[in-house]
Amino acid sequence: MLKKLPPAFRNFYIVTGLCFLVWMLFLDSNDLISRFKLGAKLRNLDREKAYYQEKIADVEKDRHELMTDRELLEKFAREKYLMKKETEDIFIIQEED
Repeated sequence: MLKKLPPAFRNFYIVTGLCFLVWMLFLDSNDLISRFKLGAKLRNLDREKAYYQEKIADVEKDRHELMTDRELLEKFAREKYLMKKETEDIFIIQEED
C-alpha cells in the first residue's frame, strides 16, 4: 500500500508537516478564518476608537471655550436649550425637506 503513494507522501516529516499545517489552518481554535475575523473586528474597533477620541477632543474644546467666554455660554444656552430672557420671545423655524 505504501508503494502506491508518491515518494513525497512516504516521508515522515512531510506528512507530519502537512498534518500540522491542516491542523493550524482549519482545526485549531486560532485557525486562519478566526484570525481574519478577529483582525477585521480589531480594525473596526480601532476606527471607532479614533472616531470617539476625536469627538471627545471636540467636546473638551467646546467645554473649555464655554467655561472661559461668558458671551459664548449665553449663545450656546440660547441656541441649544432655547433659553431666553424674560422680556424676549422665541420663534423656532424648522426647515422642510
